[in-house]
Amino acid sequence: MNFLPEYGPAPRRHSRAVAVGHVSIGGDAPILVQSMTNTDTADISGTVTQVAALARAGSEIVRVTVNTAEAAAAVPHIRDQLDAMGITVPLVGDFHFNGHRLLTQHPACAEALAKLRINPGNVGRGSKRDEQFATMIEFACRYDKPVRIGVNWGSLDPELIARMMDDNAKQPLPEAAAVITRRALVASAIDSAALAEKLGLAHNKIVLSCKVSGVQDLIAVYRDLAAKCDYALHLGLTEAGMGSKGIVASTAAMGVLLQEGIGDTIRVSLTPEPGGDRTREVIVAQEILQTMGMRSFTPMVIACPGCGRTTSTFFQVLADRIQSYLREQMPHWRGKHPGVESMNVAVMGCVVNGPGESKHANVGISLPGSGENPVAPVFVDGVKTVTLKGDKIAEEFQGIVEKYVQDKYPTAKKIIKEIA
Repeated sequence: MNFLPEYGPAPRRHSRAVAVGHVSIGGDAPILVQSMTNTDTADISGTVTQVAALARAGSEIVRVTVNTAEAAAAVPHIRDQLDAMGITVPLVGDFHFNGHRLLTQHPACAEALAKLRINPGNVGRGSKRDEQFATMIEFACRYDKPVRIGVNWGSLDPELIARMMDDNAKQPLPEAAAVITRRALVASAIDSAALAEKLGLAHNKIVLSCKVSGVQDLIAVYRDLAAKCDYALHLGLTEAGMGSKGIVASTAAMGVLLQEGIGDTIRVSLTPEPGGDRTREVIVAQEILQTMGMRSFTPMVIACPGCGRTTSTFFQVLADRIQSYLREQMPHWRGKHPGVESMNVAVMGCVVNGPGESKHANVGISLPGSGENPVAPVFVDGVKTVTLKGDKIAEEFQGIVEKYVQDKYPTAKKIIKEIA
């Protein structure tokens, strides 16, 4: 168990930095947000569209399924089209069962990818396992690509788990099967990494993950894994679930590990609702890191939950509108107004905590509750600047936020001009 400082997370666990395209995982690099497409990778247009949407939402690495010859052949074209659009996000190829064959038949796939993901439980059985694993590692070495060795408890090497269970059964006091399964996950990851290095893959080309679906299992596995190696670690529940359940489970599991300094890149594996937006998993991952104070991605909206004093839903509508507006503006603001991602905006519903919370934010508004005068004081950096009234409160407040961004986060050109 780690002993945390009085305030804030424990220092980041030391890990080797792994270059993945133009970004790095581990070392002194920030904790990265990843996502994965759910399109048929052979559908070039559909996959390009989704990768671009994920990248624009803030995914810093995107993984694609490579499961057929058609998918492998499509990867270079996907990369080319993304580059032509100015979307430089690194692509990771997700291989299971036939990766050795697909890379042999389509070497251009390996060349176009920024990283390979290999599941050691799915590379083959018996004598074929090491040979097929070696083939994939050889392609990673040939094209100087890093590899994530990703172990999953749903596809754990059956020979390894059977051997460890048998050894456990012979002990005077056998441990619970769940304990042995967790131990087998860690052993599979570390043994596979050692084999990859023996085959010529550099130590700083390896990322490890040991994914499970249970919160307590994930915490236990990664504590063990982090104590036994210095490889960069990818965090995430393998199947988090849908909606609030998936969000809560991912936050509960990864929040504990991140607070203990464990984890170099994260993915929130949400099951989308039918027709749901795939980018939601990116937003949730960003919000986990931002609310924990580890990174900033977009201005945060602080909004009260409402109570019996706030019979009007206007403040809820305004909070949702401002939050959507800020996210929509970030692709434009990110390059033009550096630092804006750390801004806080408060939208409060009544006078009890509204003025105080608004003063703590960069820009805040305290809307009236039921029975109060229909006026809304606005605070900028703790100072009341104006009181908004009437039907245009939302539009006027949005304008105040826009002006604050323009004034407080000047462009590089404006800074140079002011210096001159």
